Parts: sequence; structure tokens; C-alpha cells
Amino acid sequence: MDNLTHTLTGVVLAQSGLSRTSRGASIALVLASNIPDVDLLFRFVDGRNHHNNEFHSIGFALLAAVAGSLVFRILGWRRPLALGLVVALAWGSHVLLDYLNVDTHPPIGLMALWPFSSAYFKSPVPIFLDIGRTLEWVTVRHNAVAAAWECVILVPLLVAAWRHRRWRFREGAWPGGSRASP
Repeated sequence: MDNLTHTLTGVVLAQSGLSRTSRGASIALVLASNIPDVDLLFRFVDGRNHHNNEFHSIGFALLAAVAGSLVFRILGWRRPLALGLVVALAWGSHVLLDYLNVDTHPPIGLMALWPFSSAYFKSPVPIFLDIGRTLEWVTVRHNAVAAAWECVILVPLLVAAWRHRRWRFREGAWPGGSRASP
């Protein structure tokens, strides 16, 4: 899955109306939807492929909820637990999207149910294309096509979420101002 898609998903969640997010909360959701891919950097430490392991799981999504709630509480934001749960949803969106793509890099699948299971899971009907990890022209072209396909699927969701948010907040669904910012 391309990081553009994970970023779009974070933006969709920020615009969805799950919470009336401030700019800071929106940034947190975009980061949470991308952070599981930090495991790609671990290869530089020991040379092994750590991608799609524990970071790509509901266990880490729950840890992100706890960490997010604590950070939001420390920052003095309203409803830190609710925002922490939305951070977990953003993290979980990364897991779901990676589950729905073609995976050509062993180990195939992801540890979606860690810490409850160390098994790897993969969708039997992938929706998204795989992303290559080389700078060869064929791979770059393939990645551009994959990113375009991801945008075809996710941009309409972003537009729908943005329109729903405008309608919902224009109607006064959240009286008294922002629910996320201090």
C-alpha cells in the first residue's frame, strides 16, 4: 500500500465527523495512519524484513489509542479518550488497507491479530495493487498506476466525508465549538 493512500485515509478520518478535529488532531490522525510503516526502517538495523509484523496489528492500534489518549490529556484537549480511539481507528485503517492489497514481499500477509496470534493474514480478494521497493523504471511506473488506483477508490470517500462534515457541523451537531482542541 502506498503512503499516499494511508495519508488520504487519515484525512478522510479527520474529515469524517467522528470528532470535530483541530489541525493538531488532524495531523495526529494522518501520522497514526502512516506510522505502522516505520517498521520498514528496521531493515537498516539488522538487515531483516520486519514489515507487516507487530506494528501492523490491532494490538498496536490499541497501544496507539492509549498513547494518544495520554498525549491528548497532557495537552489538555477535550475528550482525550475519544480522540485516542480515533487514533486507534486511523492505525487500524492502515492494517485494513494493507490486508486488502496484493503482497509480494515475504512474509506474505500481516500479523493483524497480534498479540492474540502471530499468524499472518491476507485477503483472499485483494483490492489494491502491490507497491514495489526499487527505483527501476518498471517499478516506478507500476507504483504510479497503483497509487492512481488507490486514489480512484479513496478520493470519492474523502469528498463524501468532507461534504458530510460540512453538512453535519453547519447543522450545529457540535454546539459550543470544537470538541478536539483545548
